[in-house]
Amino acid sequence: MNDKFTLYSPPVYPVSPQPPPAARRAPGKPLGPSFDEVLRGQLKGKPELQFSRHALARMESRGISFGPAELGRIESAVQSVQAKGGRDSLVLLDGNALVVSVKNATVVTVVDQDSLRNNVFTNIDSAVIA
Repeated sequence: MNDKFTLYSPPVYPVSPQPPPAARRAPGKPLGPSFDEVLRGQLKGKPELQFSRHALARMESRGISFGPAELGRIESAVQSVQAKGGRDSLVLLDGNALVVSVKNATVVTVVDQDSLRNNVFTNIDSAVIA
């Protein structure tokens, strides 16, 4: 029983270089935003306030418009809600009510003073008077 087994391991060679996954994609088809776009977005800071199509339609049908001063007050209110961790907020401004998605900096809907009576606002976690 003096049989000896000797195991020889084959030599290890470096693997030939593989092209990166981006090189295998079709040219001219970026997967996402370019580095420049992302960098400019980060340097710009917080996204400015936007209005959804629904909010714009409500404003038009109810004759509501906001000037630069009012927009500044709304943006300031949204920033203060964001600092407190709010996600969806009711912003009261000069008799108008705005439901704002704080995360997206988007006004979802606008209600004028005449339509506020008997109105119920749901899916909000904060309210601020601007």
